[in-house]
Amino acid sequence: MSAKTETTPHDAAMLHPELLARDDQHAIYRDGRRLDHAEGSSKPLRPVEERQPRGAKIHGNRPVDQAEAAARFIAAPQHEKMHDERLWDLRQKRDREMERIPEWEELRSLASAIKEHTLTHLEEYLEQFEANARANGVHVHWARDAVEHNQIVHGILRDHNAKSLIKSKSMLTEECGFRHYMASVGIEVIETDLGERIQQLDNENPSHVVVPAVHKLRTDVADVFSKTIGTDPGNSDVHYLAEAQREATRPLILAADAGMTGCNFAVAETGSVVVCTNEGNADLSANVPKLHIASIGIEKTIPRLEHLAVFVRMLSRSALGSPMTQYTSHFRGPRQGGEMHMVLVDNGRSARLGLEEFWTSLKCIRCGACMNTCPVYRRSGGLSYGATYSGPIGLIIDPTFNARKYSNLPFASTLNGSCTNVCPVKINIHEQIYAWRRELVKQHEVPFVKKAAMKAAGELLSRPAAYRAAIATADVALAHLPRFVIYSGLNAWGRGREVPHPPKQTFHSWHQANRGEKK
Repeated sequence: MSAKTETTPHDAAMLHPELLARDDQHAIYRDGRRLDHAEGSSKPLRPVEERQPRGAKIHGNRPVDQAEAAARFIAAPQHEKMHDERLWDLRQKRDREMERIPEWEELRSLASAIKEHTLTHLEEYLEQFEANARANGVHVHWARDAVEHNQIVHGILRDHNAKSLIKSKSMLTEECGFRHYMASVGIEVIETDLGERIQQLDNENPSHVVVPAVHKLRTDVADVFSKTIGTDPGNSDVHYLAEAQREATRPLILAADAGMTGCNFAVAETGSVVVCTNEGNADLSANVPKLHIASIGIEKTIPRLEHLAVFVRMLSRSALGSPMTQYTSHFRGPRQGGEMHMVLVDNGRSARLGLEEFWTSLKCIRCGACMNTCPVYRRSGGLSYGATYSGPIGLIIDPTFNARKYSNLPFASTLNGSCTNVCPVKINIHEQIYAWRRELVKQHEVPFVKKAAMKAAGELLSRPAAYRAAIATADVALAHLPRFVIYSGLNAWGRGREVPHPPKQTFHSWHQANRGEKK
């Protein structure tokens, strides 16, 4: 059926309004008639609004079910497709930037060596950093864990009678549960990074270390802003939403009693903190209020300022595929008439430094490149991991905090090695993921069913004759059993894909017939 070029009222009643766009330059005409239905191309129907899938369900110390949360994310096709394509675009941009630098692999090796040297001499460089920071007029504090970090910051704010604090992006404060603690003691925390602010207003954790709200569609953001800052729920224009958030947040920034930043690099030689942002929000947080607090993971230390150039060249290229961040801010001391505090935080890092197979994860510069390339992460969303750190780097960091709670995460990987290939500091991520699987089995943190299945598979694969007999039996069964038997609850493969047709001949039998010894 085709419609005439001039659609009659009767035809108009039959066609969906989206299909009536008479100015569509892509419309196809044949014999003077416009082709509108299956026989031609037409404007697509407006997609049905899809609710954003939520993250993993947390039940105390019980293992996080990443697979269940990932299944819910995949069941939301608009979100899954957007997430996958957006992150793969970042990976491709990263590759283009890498190819423009002939010495890229040399930079990776140099960055890895700098980090390895620093971590193996960490006590020396931390003491140097502290001495130089104090000489710059900075108050330096040491926190053994998340609780102590939050208490130290609370004490500083209490001493200054501060009731509101603006902060730039910081994964360490997420790791410490900082906002929740501050809310419990009556101090308002305002995120100044746009992505972090979106997540804060939606009462969600960041889903990515660089782009915290990457899992959200613009309609999701419009919904969040309409409920929290009063925007038009039907307007999902990006510029409108960004400007509305700015107008709502700027007065809070100007009125804040204190400011907080994270830290990308802590330079021991100068006692200074370097923060890389694309919105300038770290500069606002550090300079608008008179009180500036910097939260620093002890692994962020590097020896000298000249080493910073190596990491600055690699950070934004690896993260976003851009030559460098818009702002690379150096904070060396308090602003005039102000006060600056630095809190150096361990929170399990010293213990991880003592783990023979996993200590090099401390080299991580939080670029997120491993997430952008990971096929599992791209299709399951960062919140499915139920942890501060998601994706490949999260699989090797999270179990160091709680092996039982995050025991399922190292199995959320194909071990394809792409994460290791893109890591700017050459962390052997996929090898550590595999090592964590072994370690979790040793610690009896793997479910009995999975452990029993792996043991049975190991026994079978170690006996060639038994393996060949099992394959032959399975092939016969697949060829003759009814479909409802094959696609039962016991067949995990068949839940999301078709079982391959059994071959007429195995490779082993073919080889014996064609390449085997002739008697």
